[in-house]
Amino acid sequence: MDLGLRGKVALVSASSKGLGRAIAEELAAEGANLVMCARGEDALRQAAESIRKSSGVTVVEVVADVSEQAGIDRVAGTALDKFGKVDVLVTNSGGPPSGAFDSFTPEVWEQATRLLLMSAVGLARAVLPGMKERRWGRILNVTSIAVKQPIDGLMLSNSLRAAVTGFARSLANEVAGQNITVNNILPGYTRTDRVEQLARATGEKTGKSVADAFAKWEREIPMGRLGEPREFAALAAFLASERASYITGTSIAVDGGWIRSLI
Repeated sequence: MDLGLRGKVALVSASSKGLGRAIAEELAAEGANLVMCARGEDALRQAAESIRKSSGVTVVEVVADVSEQAGIDRVAGTALDKFGKVDVLVTNSGGPPSGAFDSFTPEVWEQATRLLLMSAVGLARAVLPGMKERRWGRILNVTSIAVKQPIDGLMLSNSLRAAVTGFARSLANEVAGQNITVNNILPGYTRTDRVEQLARATGEKTGKSVADAFAKWEREIPMGRLGEPREFAALAAFLASERASYITGTSIAVDGGWIRSLI
């Protein structure tokens, strides 16, 4: 299937590893040029070079923290200076700390809000004028299965990824008439560093091992296993494509059946 992404420009945040890197790899494999960003310079440079060699597309890496406006401006500015446009925006970020409500100060809530919500808002604000002018665009937000079925111990993620969902659903209606789609992708338990961190945190609270945490999650997933980043990235590439032109305002889970709700 030709997804119509060859020559498009995609900006993928937090793309040095995990789900962000997998999405960047998938988009590059379809011929999209990339702007990748992350906070860690070494990991970002290595990821960009690997994708550049394997795909042959143009890859520009920008060290930036998108929880800060200066970082958003740096990434978006570099994309526009280098390519003159951004066709596909993928907002993604590391996860906030796990824990219960009583464990978080107002400062932690503020930082988590900047990381999860304001990074998505700021990046969208930066690229939407060009998308509107060209009357074509794709915005994808990586959120979490927690927006449909909250996960115990993830107070910050449960709350703020739900806020991103509300933002995206509202924005989707505003820009649909300009051929711009806005969708959310909900990763379930997937083999990434973030999930390993959650497994360690669970083990510290329960006195069980990381392996025990993984085994518990696998028992909860109808497919009986954790997902792989490339399986998640396949959906991202489709939603970013020309073929997904009539899909907007959705939140689609890639979770092996973990969510139990009907819709």
